[in-house]
Amino acid sequence: MATWIRFQHDNKEKIGTRNNGNISVYEGDIFTNPKLTDITINEKDIVRLNPCNPSKMIALWNNYKTLADEKGLSKPNNPLYLNKSISSILQPKGDILRPKFYSEAIFYEGELGIVIGKHCKDIETSEANNYIFGYTCINDVTGMDLVKKDPTFDQWTRSKSFDTFGIFGPGIVTDINPMNLQVMSTLNGKIVQDYNTNDMFFNVFEIVSYLSKDMSLYPGDIIACGTNAGLGPMNEGDVISIEIEGIGSITNKMTS
Repeated sequence: MATWIRFQHDNKEKIGTRNNGNISVYEGDIFTNPKLTDITINEKDIVRLNPCNPSKMIALWNNYKTLADEKGLSKPNNPLYLNKSISSILQPKGDILRPKFYSEAIFYEGELGIVIGKHCKDIETSEANNYIFGYTCINDVTGMDLVKKDPTFDQWTRSKSFDTFGIFGPGIVTDINPMNLQVMSTLNGKIVQDYNTNDMFFNVFEIVSYLSKDMSLYPGDIIACGTNAGLGPMNEGDVISIEIEGIGSITNKMTS
């Protein structure tokens, strides 16, 4: 298992893997046969960046049994998803900003994220693992009151695409079993979500296969696997952390 990160050091962008507080530096691209160097950097001396630059962020809806039961929903016939704009992506530890023209509820949604490792199109579930580079933590921030604001059209993409609403990291972990991971969201020190990925309707391999039959997936693309019970609103000044066992945690403050 390796944790890949992207960072700045001496005003240069670099990639590497974390190991007990030190970074082993690699040359090249994370997704294209990176080469290990003999350089090691202390983690305290770097500035963290998001671990990749996705060409798209896709977010699933209604993919957990417990939340579906709570909402009176049933398992869909296939994975249901929406797009989250790339401009929404927030760099590590940045603040979640309330949009100037939106004064209603903003929700946190702690989720497991899939990171694609190579070009992927029209694959079967049995092949999907070969196209997944690793996994990351997601906070799929949502302006929840926007979704049903117009009775003629559910505004999922708009509600999730405000600047700073796309949060992932802190790294990409490879060689981890995604079928049995504990996801925990903590709001101001209080645990508000605590669930296991084994509660998914569609597992990560089924998701990747299905999406690949709709569109090409490229290295670095991120798929948020959906959230479970306990999602809820944040207020200005709140601090939200999303932690997934074996992957790490991401923490952000919400401000106006």
